[in-house]
Amino acid sequence: EREREREKEREKKRERRRGEEEEEEVSVAAMNHVFRLARSKRKRLPEGWDLIEPTLMEFEERMREAVNETSEGKRKNESTWGITRIHWERNRFIYELYYKKKAISKELYDYLVKAKIVDQNLVAKWRKPGYEYLCSLQAISARETNFGTVSSCRVPLKLRSPQQWGPAVKTGCISCASCDKGAPIWWFHTGWREHFEEQRRKHLNKGKRPKEEEEEDIRGDSAIEDRIKRLKQMQQQEKPQDPLLEHEEEQADAAASNQDVTTAD
Repeated sequence: EREREREKEREKKRERRRGEEEEEEVSVAAMNHVFRLARSKRKRLPEGWDLIEPTLMEFEERMREAVNETSEGKRKNESTWGITRIHWERNRFIYELYYKKKAISKELYDYLVKAKIVDQNLVAKWRKPGYEYLCSLQAISARETNFGTVSSCRVPLKLRSPQQWGPAVKTGCISCASCDKGAPIWWFHTGWREHFEEQRRKHLNKGKRPKEEEEEDIRGDSAIEDRIKRLKQMQQQEKPQDPLLEHEEEQADAAASNQDVTTAD
């Protein structure tokens, strides 16, 4: 009998736990047990959750598809490119709402951070100059590169040769430098190459004279001959004499004439 009573008590506890979990599932039914929510049913979700829940559901569904996608025909690192991009988009969505549009409260943002829905470290980087469009923390982790440097996507495109415009191995990002228009540029984006080819030409020609001006200066042998004639004319012109030297020459001439007069007498 005691064993039966204990078993009944255990069953009741199990039912209570199931009831609490069901209530939590109802409040976040669309999240499919992915986000880490409060264990206690007495804790309510912050105000504004209903507004962002449908979008977070979409991100979660896309993330699930990216994780389950087959890697056939892809390189080892390419299978994680889609996950990195969706992770960036989800965090950017919350970042824009909280810091740019002021559309959600601090309470809700802190809740999302605590529930691991928002990557707090990535968002903190976006708030620093030069990291406004950072694609992933992997891009600035020197430990994950062979030469202890940041990922290639952190270097502006105009400073790289077109042969180095491929996506980064770890993230699939072509460029997330703040100075590059449209950053971050992902591996599937198109239409950006022509723009940055022009930017690279401008960067390489900075401080140089245009070819049109150089062609105007090059006028053939006639220009060189004219310059030589002018130089010869300048050399043939008499140099101005010093007034003191002219006075001494006059005195010398006068003394010579006096000597000629005395000898004649």
